[in-house]
Formats: sequence, structure tokens, C-alpha cells
Amino acid sequence: MGRAGRRAITENLPRLRDEWRLDFVVVNGENASNGMGLSGDHAKLLLDAGADCLTLGDHAFDQKDMLQFIEGESRIVRPLNFAKGAPGRGHRLFTAPGGRKVLVLQVLGQVFMKRAFDDPFSAVEKILKAHPLGGLAQAIIVDVHCEATSEKMAMGHFCNGKASLVVGTHTHVPTGDAQILDRGTAYLTDAGMCGDYDSVIGMDKIEPMRRFITGMPKSRFTPANGEATLSGVFVETDDRTGVAQSVRMVRFGGRLEQASP
Repeated sequence: MGRAGRRAITENLPRLRDEWRLDFVVVNGENASNGMGLSGDHAKLLLDAGADCLTLGDHAFDQKDMLQFIEGESRIVRPLNFAKGAPGRGHRLFTAPGGRKVLVLQVLGQVFMKRAFDDPFSAVEKILKAHPLGGLAQAIIVDVHCEATSEKMAMGHFCNGKASLVVGTHTHVPTGDAQILDRGTAYLTDAGMCGDYDSVIGMDKIEPMRRFITGMPKSRFTPANGEATLSGVFVETDDRTGVAQSVRMVRFGGRLEQASP
């Protein structure tokens, strides 16, 4: 989320990759550029910091240069059901260190979203049928980018046994329900934002509070730029079956720090 979130990644991810022996890292870059979308320059920054894949969201193309940039950068995954003519791809099979194959896909929810996106469940089902877990894809990560916690939970159960991890993004608020479902899929309703939590979901507090209190805008929202927390989820999977062996929430630095994996 904004400059603070980018700083949390660039200052911490290279070291965490080594200390935690991370094989594959996915970063949601949805709000990395001034809180609205992801620019090409900021995408390069996050990839150079150690991200193997960047996912987007409903603000995927708010930064107009992403319309062209995504066509030449295969490590960026936009939502499967964003729009039929959208550039880029909604899923990709990556090769991780050691030759492991990791499938990453992202989908947008429908409940409480500003646009009526296509059915996310049928979009995910089509990809998962073509890539059975434990086959060519030794690990499968589903980023479900939506507003309603119930819709995220439904997607988790829908993908149970078919994905290694289903993790929610979009609401910027980390949830405390990391778990492994009964058929082996790790699940977390929302990974939370990498950004300054002394804010209103990453934005400087003054203008959002004014609008809630008075109903009147005075200025534009601007991202909060204080000390950031790096938030996310850490998962270990079985190379043979692809199911999750452990899952833990990550809260590093800033106001929400907790123990590392």
C-alpha cells in the first residue's frame, strides 16, 4: 500500500527470503502506486526485491502504463475474470528453484464490489480442472480478491483439496483465521496490507475521517507513510501431493509485529 508498503517489501523481503528459506514469493501489488493500482516502475521495484510473482486486483489498470507493461512481463497476474479483453493473463505456471512448478491464479469476487465481474467460481474451476494438484503443478496458489469474507470463505471450501493455498486480498485488514482445511488446502481470509496501519486502510486518517463524519470531501485520499508492517501468510507444502503441511500468518515490523515462521 503506497510508498510505505513498497518500503516494507524492499527493505525486508531480500533478507526474509534467505532467513526463512523461501522458495516462492507472491506479492499483491494492487495498491503499490499511490494506493491506486501498480505502475511499471513499481512492479520492477517489487520484482527486483525478490517477488517471483505479482498479483493485481480490481484496480489492476488504474496506472495506465500497466496496460502495456503487463504484456511484456509474464510475472504479473491479473484477475481471471477482470474483463474479456483485458491484457495479460489471470494465471501462470511458474518454475520455482529446484524445478518445482507453482501455479498462481487470481480471481475477483462479486459481492459488494463496484463492478459486476464474471462468476469467479466457474473461472477458477476451469483452471483447476486443467491443473490437478500434485500433477504438473506441485503447488497451487489462489488469490481471491474480494470484499465479503463469506465469499472468500466459500472460495476456500470450493478449492479445498484442489489448491495448496487460498488467500484473500483487497480489504487491507489482516484476519486471524489461518488454517488447513480438511482436504489439505491452507486458507486465510485476508493477508492484510503491507503498509502503515496508523491509517484508515492505508490512507492518511484525516480525509477518510472527515468524509465519514461530515459526508463531504475536501481533498484527495493520500497513502499514510509512517512505519509499515509487512503482512502476509507463510505456507509449507508437500512436494508430492501439493497439500499444505503448515500455515502461519506473517506480521513483521510496525504496529502488528509477531513471531516469524
